[in-house]
Amino acid sequence: MIDVLVVDDSALIRQLLSAILSSADDINVIATASDPYVARDKIKQLNPDVLTLDIEMPRMDGVTFLGNLMRLRPMPVVMVSTLTDQGADITLRALELGAVDFIAKPKLDVAQMLPHYAEEIVAKVRAAANASVKPLERSPPISKKDVENRVLKSNKKMSHFRTTDRIIGIGSSTGGTEAIKDVLRNLSPDMPGIVISQHIPAAFSAPFAERVNGITDLSVMQAVDGQQILSGHVYIAPGDAHLLVRRDGARYVCALSDAPEVNRHRPSVDVMFRSLAQNAGSNAIAVMLTGMGADGAKGMGEMKEAGAQTLAQDENSSVVWGMPGEAYKRGFVDELQPLLAIGERLRQLSVE
Repeated sequence: MIDVLVVDDSALIRQLLSAILSSADDINVIATASDPYVARDKIKQLNPDVLTLDIEMPRMDGVTFLGNLMRLRPMPVVMVSTLTDQGADITLRALELGAVDFIAKPKLDVAQMLPHYAEEIVAKVRAAANASVKPLERSPPISKKDVENRVLKSNKKMSHFRTTDRIIGIGSSTGGTEAIKDVLRNLSPDMPGIVISQHIPAAFSAPFAERVNGITDLSVMQAVDGQQILSGHVYIAPGDAHLLVRRDGARYVCALSDAPEVNRHRPSVDVMFRSLAQNAGSNAIAVMLTGMGADGAKGMGEMKEAGAQTLAQDENSSVVWGMPGEAYKRGFVDELQPLLAIGERLRQLSVE
């Protein structure tokens, strides 16, 4: 049984979250708290397995409380955030401080809309209960700053223009925002172009790209439909679109699609990996980072079959070893690597 403490200054949100979580057979809401001071006492008394924590609260905001908590008593925390630009910035800061994941609550009609996210909320709390929250030693920045045929039909016969251009595809979900930073922060501008599909809401993907751009010598941006993929550049999928890689002559270009969700996600890692299998083949490198679920495993298998090199984050360094673990169990991973070794391995592979 997963014991959960719900912390939110809104009595309505406390009630709704408690009802949603208590509906799961394996989750027990042991208490609620209206602010961090009450929460602090209840954590000491009840020792919950998971905390859901509102960002905006009186007396002490959720991010300040999270920072104190992760320093003094690290535990799995799922933040509750609004889908706004300000909410995105604060939520990304919470993930930097060690929150496992976040629940994006609707800005309006919370009572009617939040229950629609019940399955996702339960899944995120379950994943958090099994997440690794031990602090990771992060390297310092060197500088500045099925796959369903609904989206991309399978094509076993691949015809590629002759080219030696490399391209790297990275997929991630829970824990991925920080894992991506650890992979990219020490890569140099002579790296091949990199495309990334991270499961993230639409309001959060552009602020996330801006934050990543500030910790690496690579140029990081949210992908735009039709833009050419250049070396030394990183293209992050918008939070409401699939990111595919197409060929335009000998060039790789980004293509965005608003086709239906795949594996309940848009962007889907499977969609991006399949497009790389078809359009880059053995010139591609696939990387699967921490994440909940199995999105990307099938696409990584298609990349491996097409001759691409495939890497996955190992279990010990993953917040949630769902996506990389599934790809590994299916036999689609050439190498398992700890998170902080993946950047160096990509540097090696990109010049082989």
